[in-house]
Amino acid sequence: MTAGETTLADHLNLRRRAFFALPAAALLAGTGRAALAQAPSQNLTLAVAAPPTSLDPHYHTLSPNNAVAAHFFDKLVERDAAAKLQPGLAESWKLIDDTTWEFKLRQGVKFSNGQDFTADDVVFTLKRVPNVVNSPGSFSMYSRAVVATEILDPHTIRLKTAELYPLLPYDLNNIYIICKSVGDNVSTGDFNNGKAMIGTGPFRLQSYTPDDRIVMTRNDSYWGDKPDWAQVTYRFITNNGVRVAALLSGDVQMIDVVPPSDTPRLRTTQGISFSEIPSLRCIYLKVDVEHDVSPYIADNDGKPMTKNPLRDLRVRQALSIGINRQGIVDRVMQGVGTPAGQMMPPGALGYNPNIAVPKYDPDAAKKLLADAGYPNGFRITLIGPNNRYVNDAQIIQAIGQMWQRIGVQTTVDAMPFAVLAQRQAQNNMSAMLIGWATSGEPSTALKGVLTTRIPDKGFGTTNFSGFSNAKVDELTMEGLRTADDEKRDQLFQDAMKAAMEDLGLVPLHMQKNIWALRGALKYEARADELTLAHSVKRA
Repeated sequence: MTAGETTLADHLNLRRRAFFALPAAALLAGTGRAALAQAPSQNLTLAVAAPPTSLDPHYHTLSPNNAVAAHFFDKLVERDAAAKLQPGLAESWKLIDDTTWEFKLRQGVKFSNGQDFTADDVVFTLKRVPNVVNSPGSFSMYSRAVVATEILDPHTIRLKTAELYPLLPYDLNNIYIICKSVGDNVSTGDFNNGKAMIGTGPFRLQSYTPDDRIVMTRNDSYWGDKPDWAQVTYRFITNNGVRVAALLSGDVQMIDVVPPSDTPRLRTTQGISFSEIPSLRCIYLKVDVEHDVSPYIADNDGKPMTKNPLRDLRVRQALSIGINRQGIVDRVMQGVGTPAGQMMPPGALGYNPNIAVPKYDPDAAKKLLADAGYPNGFRITLIGPNNRYVNDAQIIQAIGQMWQRIGVQTTVDAMPFAVLAQRQAQNNMSAMLIGWATSGEPSTALKGVLTTRIPDKGFGTTNFSGFSNAKVDELTMEGLRTADDEKRDQLFQDAMKAAMEDLGLVPLHMQKNIWALRGALKYEARADELTLAHSVKRA
């Protein structure tokens, strides 16, 4: 996809082409006549690039965690592959008055331990979410709007908000419902060891080996469409080459995050098919504006600086226009992405057409640095993951080289995402590459990343850089309590524009989601990038 040619809305309606090589019928041993075709396997093995940080569905707002949780747990409100809301454990919902939402819950649903799903489980879940210990990315921003609950009957619940809040169904799309019977003191460890893995989802947990694999079995009492697979091995293979080799050898039947460098070869390989769609994930840089003295910035002699240059907007602007986004997409991403100047892609709700992608201009960047008092630049360490996003380590290497050209001496430090997540939670960084996938509208990005960190309100839950802009906060809050869809969308567009003008973060590009499959399988590409075994079907 080339910038400006197509929108997310266009792509969500495309049907992907499949190039399947169907297996021939087996021959009966010792005879010359054809045997009946072998029965299709009931087992599926797939590989994803990023492991979860926990099996606790409320521990970390992270796509790999959410993808894994979706196999064992359900939400009141789900979304389809195009990120549109649809019924989940709630069959319907409506606004009773300005501050009351009523949800009709699905009847006949059972947890994997045989207990009935009721409104009590919803209340229990909402109480637990903000109290998860040591969460590196809290789900509380999705539960804070609920100030009271009222159970009318086991399958009817009313959720009260402090003021008009039209986005509550979108928020609840992010919260997996757990069973009340796990107890008030259930810990993240209880999920990781399997004790608390009691859900209403399509699979049951058989085993979990951190950073290696999850083995799951079909939940035959699942309320929805049963998966095609009796057993699924969900492997984590962070190395691109190893993951592709596993697909080609038949060790796995599907992989996600197909490396751009391998895409041309795989497209011409018999028996390999693709499923792809533009992503809702923005890859961006966080920069430290909280500390008076940023921990990984020094002068050109290597001495710590007494003032944090990143607090100067001109310095942030210089770092932004010192990045050749189109060059990264063309060369590092090999075309698998779109340069970005904001956190929403074209065609999505909240996309502001008046926010331009920053133009690469190293001369102007040097002038901005000089105007800010840094004519000779300074030293900075740029950190990022080496196993989370498409070509993430190569991206920070490329940015480091670009910053060198504007006089900012850059050390690049790539690390496993689990380490990076802890660094982020501690704000132990000066500049960091990270990503954020929205739910199809911009409030989660604004609330989670760009508003001032106010835990009691669920604002800035992953804003660890210290960015704070009163106009962004005000516009976001106004949008969150605006019922009119068009007015709310405009408020969010204005909030995004204010945040980008102040460079609360440095957007780089939107990813493209690509899966590759082996044999007669199909997968409906998802804008939210989740890899779901129950959505893998026989062609």
